Amino acid sequence: MLQQLRQMDINPSAIYCNLSQEEWREQELKREEGRLSENGTVIVNTGIYTGRSPNDRFIVKNKSNENLIDWGDVNLPLSEKSFSILEAAVKKEMDNNELFIFDGFAGADKRYQLPLRVVTMKSWQGHFSHNMFIRPTENELENFKPEFTILNASSTEIENWKELGLNSKVFIVLNLEKKMAIIGGTEYGGEIKKSIFSALNYYLPLEGVMPMHCSANIGKNEDSALFFGLSGTGKTTLSTDPNRRLIGDDEHGWSDSGIFNFEGGCYAKTINLDSSKEPDIFNAIRPGALLENVITDEKGVVDYSDGSITENTRVSYPINYINNIEPTEQGGHPNNVIFLTCDAFGVLPPISKLTPEMAMYHFLSGYTAKVAGTEQGITEPVATFSTCFGAPFMPQYPTTYAELLGEKLKKHNAQAWLVNTGWSGGAYGTGERIDLPVTRRMLTAILEGELDNVEFTPDLNFKILIPDNVPEVDSKILNPRNTWEDKYAYDDKAKELITLFKNNFVKYESFGDYSKAGPD
Repeated sequence: MLQQLRQMDINPSAIYCNLSQEEWREQELKREEGRLSENGTVIVNTGIYTGRSPNDRFIVKNKSNENLIDWGDVNLPLSEKSFSILEAAVKKEMDNNELFIFDGFAGADKRYQLPLRVVTMKSWQGHFSHNMFIRPTENELENFKPEFTILNASSTEIENWKELGLNSKVFIVLNLEKKMAIIGGTEYGGEIKKSIFSALNYYLPLEGVMPMHCSANIGKNEDSALFFGLSGTGKTTLSTDPNRRLIGDDEHGWSDSGIFNFEGGCYAKTINLDSSKEPDIFNAIRPGALLENVITDEKGVVDYSDGSITENTRVSYPINYINNIEPTEQGGHPNNVIFLTCDAFGVLPPISKLTPEMAMYHFLSGYTAKVAGTEQGITEPVATFSTCFGAPFMPQYPTTYAELLGEKLKKHNAQAWLVNTGWSGGAYGTGERIDLPVTRRMLTAILEGELDNVEFTPDLNFKILIPDNVPEVDSKILNPRNTWEDKYAYDDKAKELITLFKNNFVKYESFGDYSKAGPD
């Protein structure tokens, strides 16, 4: 391993490779990078960056990808020359320092598995990688050869960042041709995970596999389900269901044989975590898990309601910390595809059925509200349209992913749904967020086939199909207008959101005839 690093022009003072959970913990405490909670879980702070920095994520532009990537505000281009300078700076920062290395895989389906290596200067970032990616067996480690490498040196200082084409001293740069990512200026662990996700989102469509920003689970009848949604919409929480085996909580592929998890762990939000509402996540927070940016009392008892550092408090843990998992992290073609949206306008129904055309419309729209803490600068919900419910991580053109989805929905006869986990009875600040147990009951109705014989009524504003009733749910809340005291205020707010939908979809009007499936 040391020889391999030296061949990359990195000369560390010492290296720690593929440690056990106990060894990661020992290093974190020894180096004073973390402290213990009352139950022995390590807690770390991620510095001034407690969420992703999307304006500092770049992709190296070259001849091999210049016509494949959707360049713009999301996929920012960087020159090969600037990458070389930044790569040299990161390696120089690593010289004569202790380094931590994790070797593992992304992708549970071995046909599409990406062997990867993460090299960090912080032991907790190595631990994070250990938790989040698929851990190799001892036999797999013996002859391990990484295809993709991440070099993470958050302490790297870049003074001439403007000259290099950066937006700040922070940089997360993917070189997809070289199969490398470099990270500097931010300690936030999520940048490691999302760099690999972004890379897979570029490589896999070239092989006919649809990469997806979604969680997945599987029922007792081997019926798989997908849950699409941006951070904060409930992907992790809602897919962690005691009555269904968890396949994964965030990133998956859909191949010709079914779905598969990209990761070997979960990265759950912990703000306001309630053991009674989210017992599986709560019980996964134990030694080996890694808590980020939480507040404790003097005894180490975590106050999950305290967001004084950030609303984006998190925990990473190996997927086997959830009792009810699918050990292969794979499943058959999904029966149900659920789009989760956190509607801050409070005008979308809590549950609605979609035709295939509506599914394509809402997949390309990707409407939600970014909630506090998931990105730097977000302190309250902001309406956004994120194509494929994951635009920040999708390098290729949105229509590439949409075409793959449409093809697979039709071929495998999967039913699509739109579920609002946001506000009801009024917009953010006036209404109330839809109660989690109510959303769970509606999802159970979908997954158990309880709505198969229910009548549906088109929403007058958005056309989506509202069930006339859902077992054990107050029918009043199914039509959002009924929950508003001021019906005219609802109408005005609905018109406001419709205008945003229509303005956003203009860029996709040439893609099929899907604009007719959206609001008029």
